[in-house]
Amino acid sequence: MSKHHSHTDHTHHHDHDHAQDMGGVGHNHAHADHLHSHVHGQSDAAHADQLKVLSSSFVEGFRTAEDKTSYLRLSGIPFQRSGADGLTLNLVDATIISNWQIGTACPAFGSRELAYLPFPGPMVDARETMNFVYVSLTERADIDLLTLLSERSDILEKGHHHHDH
Repeated sequence: MSKHHSHTDHTHHHDHDHAQDMGGVGHNHAHADHLHSHVHGQSDAAHADQLKVLSSSFVEGFRTAEDKTSYLRLSGIPFQRSGADGLTLNLVDATIISNWQIGTACPAFGSRELAYLPFPGPMVDARETMNFVYVSLTERADIDLLTLLSERSDILEKGHHHHDH
């Protein structure tokens, strides 16, 4: 039985016959046809950049998916989470927000004013973010896609070193 899965720290997917992988060749087992690198211990900046790329791809896929619920399930987005008070939070809404960075502002040396630098037109950059709203009887949690992807990649990274196939 062939299983297909992806790892957030890879740029490719693997198809594995898990029945044959038990003690034989396959994922994380050496043989000439299965040599590829695994990026472990990457910098925080590289990890953040990777999450941004994943987020952008996720948003595009969600936008075009005919069955949004199935897309979320296949992507591993949780439909329920534990709330701060122990009650179950349920996913009720997903929003995609478009932003354009028009300029930047930072503290100016020797002044109480900010140094403002508007960007020339070609430098104005569009960014999209996605937000998921979870509710219970007592709580509402707005969770950004990058947070969910980060939580997921942390779980995958911790579990990645010790696969049981």
